[in-house]
Amino acid sequence: MKIDATVMAGDLETIGPRAKGIEAIGYDGLYTAETQHDPFFPLVLAAEHTEGIDLGTAIAVGFPRSPTHLAHIGHDLQKFSKGRFILGLGSQIKAHIEKRFSAQFSQPAARMRELILATRAVWRTWEEGEPLRFEGDFYRLSLMTPFFNPGPTGHGPPRVFLAAVGEKMTEVAGEVCDGMFVHGFTTEKYLRETTMPAIERGLVKGGRTRADIELSFPTFMVTGTTDEEWQQADAAVREQIAFYGSTPAYRPVLEAHGWGEVQDELNALSKQGQWKEMGKVITDDILDAFAVRGAPNELPGLVMGRYGDLVDRIGFYAPYRTDPEQWADVVAGFKAL
Repeated sequence: MKIDATVMAGDLETIGPRAKGIEAIGYDGLYTAETQHDPFFPLVLAAEHTEGIDLGTAIAVGFPRSPTHLAHIGHDLQKFSKGRFILGLGSQIKAHIEKRFSAQFSQPAARMRELILATRAVWRTWEEGEPLRFEGDFYRLSLMTPFFNPGPTGHGPPRVFLAAVGEKMTEVAGEVCDGMFVHGFTTEKYLRETTMPAIERGLVKGGRTRADIELSFPTFMVTGTTDEEWQQADAAVREQIAFYGSTPAYRPVLEAHGWGEVQDELNALSKQGQWKEMGKVITDDILDAFAVRGAPNELPGLVMGRYGDLVDRIGFYAPYRTDPEQWADVVAGFKAL
């Protein structure tokens, strides 16, 4: 099992030394997210200060960028990191794509599939000298003169990971991606009964096998060493689960457990701004379905027992303990298994 860390993308002044320290702790990957800052800039500095850790975006928003933009970014980070870059993409939601980015969102799964394939077409032109000819429903590329061709990276093209929740996007990940970010609002039951079959359908379409894709899962964890820490962790994770559960798009995960009416209740409370009250809706049964609860030294075994045969990489999803350095003891526990 690989262990991944996530850092805030805007921390440019300290990201280099922090990345070096995170690698020294034993993490296998370091991700940035596109929230308040560009997700790519910090990875240049992280690459400069590290040697072997994977560096990726989890995620960069795909649709506002053209395939050629993504190809250039991926090429340069792959070359500079000596083959360690992961281009992690996500679709975001319709309102943000159209109103925050002024971009198009229609048919997101089909559009994302084409975006990735078109980006790969540009990389093949640079890596292998293949003429650029991509004709799709959303993207068309046919011009790449030597002046705009940076040539091979020396390390092949980057890996591409895709964030997915719904079955259509999950199938796309299985068909054309090197990895998939499983959404944190996922249970073992939903993974086994919905996510994995969708991935398998995508793998079949792409003529691939399970060995061709890595699954990365930011796992909700509740832990502590004092009663106060336990209470803080418990409340924070319940509130985060409730926040996701209030979103209609994530209702199928709750419905898989027969908790569809919980989504109605959470959605109504969210419209009233009752964020603290929403956390109280999350019962112990719901919490245990979404989160792993245990002492720090117990977490590696508990996580492996639940997800070890399903995913290849995990991260620590804990709103109460957000710095990767705070999980050093748990990382050591995983490495000792």
